[in-house]
Amino acid sequence: MAEVENKETPKTITFSAHPSSYRHWRLEFDGAICTAYMDVDPDHPLKEGYDLKMNSYDLGVDIELADMVRRLRFEHPEVKTLIVASGHAQVFCAGANIGMLGLSTHAWKVNFCKFTNETRCELEDVAEQTGLKTICAVTGPCAGGGYELALACDEIWLIDDGNSAVSLPETPLLGVLPGTGGLTRLVDKRKVRRDRADVFCTVAEGVKGKRAVQWRLVDHIVARSKFWEELNAHAQQRASEVPDRGVERGIEWLPVEPTLEGNTVRYSTLRVEYHPEDRTANLTIEVPSAATCPKDAAAMQAEGCEFWPLRMARELEHAILDLRINHSLTGLTLVRTEGKLDDILAWDQALLDARGHWFADQVIHLMNHVLQRVERTSCSFFALIEEGSCFGGSLLDLALVADRVYMLDADGVEIARNEFNDGLLPMTTGITRTECRLLGEEELAKSLVGNYERLDAIAADDAGLVTESMDDIDFEDTVRIQVEERGSLSPDSLTGMEANLRFAGPETMKSKIFGRLSAWQNWIFIRPNATGPQGALTLYGKPERPQFEWSRV
Repeated sequence: MAEVENKETPKTITFSAHPSSYRHWRLEFDGAICTAYMDVDPDHPLKEGYDLKMNSYDLGVDIELADMVRRLRFEHPEVKTLIVASGHAQVFCAGANIGMLGLSTHAWKVNFCKFTNETRCELEDVAEQTGLKTICAVTGPCAGGGYELALACDEIWLIDDGNSAVSLPETPLLGVLPGTGGLTRLVDKRKVRRDRADVFCTVAEGVKGKRAVQWRLVDHIVARSKFWEELNAHAQQRASEVPDRGVERGIEWLPVEPTLEGNTVRYSTLRVEYHPEDRTANLTIEVPSAATCPKDAAAMQAEGCEFWPLRMARELEHAILDLRINHSLTGLTLVRTEGKLDDILAWDQALLDARGHWFADQVIHLMNHVLQRVERTSCSFFALIEEGSCFGGSLLDLALVADRVYMLDADGVEIARNEFNDGLLPMTTGITRTECRLLGEEELAKSLVGNYERLDAIAADDAGLVTESMDDIDFEDTVRIQVEERGSLSPDSLTGMEANLRFAGPETMKSKIFGRLSAWQNWIFIRPNATGPQGALTLYGKPERPQFEWSRV
C-alpha cells in the first residue's frame, strides 16, 4: 500500500503479506501435514528501537501469522493437521517483545493486542470450521504470548527435558495481564481449575513436566529423544481422522493492494475518504451488477481472489485495519453502499446456493470474521441508507454492526433481509445482530426470521432495524447535526460506551476475551504500576525494582 501522510503514525503499516517476503515464519508441507516454524528475525522489527530476541514478536510477526492462517483457509485446503513449532534452537517463544511494548503508545499497545487476539481466534475458527487439527510443539521455554499461541491450538505437546516450561509471567514480571486471551482460555477452554490458574499466573518461572499435564496446562509430555517421532506419528493419525474436503488444491492468495488518491484510499470494491478536519471518514462499498456473478461454486473457485464477495470482504478488512492503526484520530466512520438491492441479494443468493462447497463455505466464514472485526473496532459507525443504497442481506448485517442506522424515507429506498441475517453471520457473542438489536422485543425478532420482504423506511423503522427514518427535508440536516454532536464527545467515553452497547446479550469465550479481558488490560496499560516511571513494564530488564501504589481500586 502506498504510504499515507499521517501525523498519528510516522510509518504507515500495511496488513498485506506473502510467504515469499516472510521474515519470521517458515512453512513446510508434507501431504496433509503443514508445519509452521516460528523463527523470528531479531534484526527486522516492524518499527525501530528494539530487537526481536528469543523469538519474541511484534505486530509484524503477527501480520505474517494472520496471513498464514488465512492461506490455510483458501490456498491449502488439503492440509488436515497443522503443527506450530519453533525454529529457534533455545526457546519456543518469549512472548510479545517487551522493548516494543515499552516504546509503544497506549493506542498501539491496545490495537496490537486486539489484532493478535483476532489472529488466534481465527486459528481456532479455521480448526472448527474445516476440521483442521492444530498441535503446538513446545520445545524450550514458552512464555506469555507464546503460550497464548499454544492455547489457541487444539493440543499442546511439551518436550520433557527439565528446561521447557509454559508460563504466563505478565502479572509478576510486568504488572500487566496476558493480553491475548491467556486468562480466559485457561479457565474457559482448557478448564484449568481457577485456584491452580491463580498459582500458575503468579509464578514467573511457569510449570513444566508432569505437573503441566496434571494441571491441564498441556496435553502431552514426551522425552526429547522421542518427541518428534511420537508427535509426527500423532499428527498423521489426527490427519487421518479429518474427512477429505474433495479438493486437491486451493486458490492463489494474492495481496490486497489499495491505492492512495489524496485523502482517499481506493480499493477495487470500496473507497474510504478521510476528512482529518472533522475526524470523520466515509466508507462506501460499490456493488457490481449480478450479471457478472459466477453461476456455480466451481466457477466461483475459478475466479479465486477476484470473486467479488471474497474481494470485498478482504478489502473491507484491510480498510478497517488501516483505520485502526494508521488513522486513530478518526472518530466516526459513515458507512454507505452504492448499487442495486437486486444485485447484492443476487450475489448473496449465489453464495447461499453454493453452501457445502469448501470455497463458498470459507468465503462466508471470512465475511463473518470481517464483520466481527468491524464491531470490535474502536471507532463510531453510522450507516446511512439513502438513494442509490443497497443494504440487503450480508450488507444489511454491516449496517446492523453500526452504532446507528439512519434511513431516508423516499421512493425506491429499501432494505431486505435474507438467510445471512438469520444466523450465517453470528456476532462474537454467538447470536445474530437482529437478536442483539431486539433483545427486549422477542416477538418482533421472531417475526423477522424468514421474513425476506423488502422494507421501506417506515416498515424498517417499525421492524426495529433502523434508528430513525426521515424524509428528504430532515435527513441531511439531522445526519449533519448528529455527526457534529458525535465529534464533540470524548473518544475515551465513546470507546467504552460502544464496546458495552454493541455486545448486549450472552457471553462467549471470545466475547469475554475482547470485552472483559481487553477492557481490563486497556485500563492496566495506563496505570502507574505498569507503565508509570517506576512501573513494572517500564523497569523490566533494569536493576531497579518497581514501586507500586498499593491501594486497590
